[in-house]
Amino acid sequence: MVTVPNAEPEVVRMRGVDQADLAERARSMPPPGSRDVVFDVSGLSVRYGSARALKDVSISVYKNFVTAFIGPSGCGKSTFLRTLNRMNDIIPGTRVDGKVLIDGEDIYANRTDVVDLRRRVGMVFQKSNPFPKSIFENVAYGIRINGMARDRADLTYRVEESLEHAALWDEVKDRLHEPAMALSGGQQQRLCIARALAVRPEILLMDEPASALDPIATQRIEELIYELKRTYTIVIVTHNMQQAARVSDFTAFFWLGKLVEFGRTSQIFTTPSEKLTEDYITGRFG
Repeated sequence: MVTVPNAEPEVVRMRGVDQADLAERARSMPPPGSRDVVFDVSGLSVRYGSARALKDVSISVYKNFVTAFIGPSGCGKSTFLRTLNRMNDIIPGTRVDGKVLIDGEDIYANRTDVVDLRRRVGMVFQKSNPFPKSIFENVAYGIRINGMARDRADLTYRVEESLEHAALWDEVKDRLHEPAMALSGGQQQRLCIARALAVRPEILLMDEPASALDPIATQRIEELIYELKRTYTIVIVTHNMQQAARVSDFTAFFWLGKLVEFGRTSQIFTTPSEKLTEDYITGRFG
């Protein structure tokens, strides 16, 4: 991991980033020693057949914070996200080396229950993908297959709770049995978030969750992320650097399969340690 130089660096100004907000969030963050590590990744490399997607990545993800992965297309950030709940397992020819520890346990160990891992580490994809079922049944699906509800009343409570956590309950409470596909794009994405939250994960992975949404729906998702981090640890991949600056506490910049720089978002977007990071966030390339 790259260290910050001793010399006082020049502050980078990036259009669309609220410098005062970044500074305030930096001041309110607890010191490093008091942060709980959820994911501890060391020496992670990933290959798809003969193609290398990631090389020797080491990073820590902290509990109840939002960590953003940024970088140009094809840089490895989505690949890295998928290693955190072993979604890459379904891609033929994938080889993963290194360690990914969650609460001290290696998720790539032979004894790992992958189904339980994916319950603990939920995922929301770039394109909303509601099931061709009712709104209620979309959220209830994971609860049912995991046998998590004691009875119908408990199932109903969990569905309502999940929709409330996803900031969707007030909009759908009177039409729970209508088709999920009738919802707007932004509502469908929040429904997918509710579906992920229904099995009560500890961590939520989000791969470009607002890239297909209009600005108003995007704002709702960003506000939701801010609220959810009180309960969940969130890792988000985004091409939108302003979004990363708005919603995240930590930012990792990837380039050609390598982790160039990782640190507090306030530092990455104002005083990056690496010239490559500065060039990317200021739009000089990428």
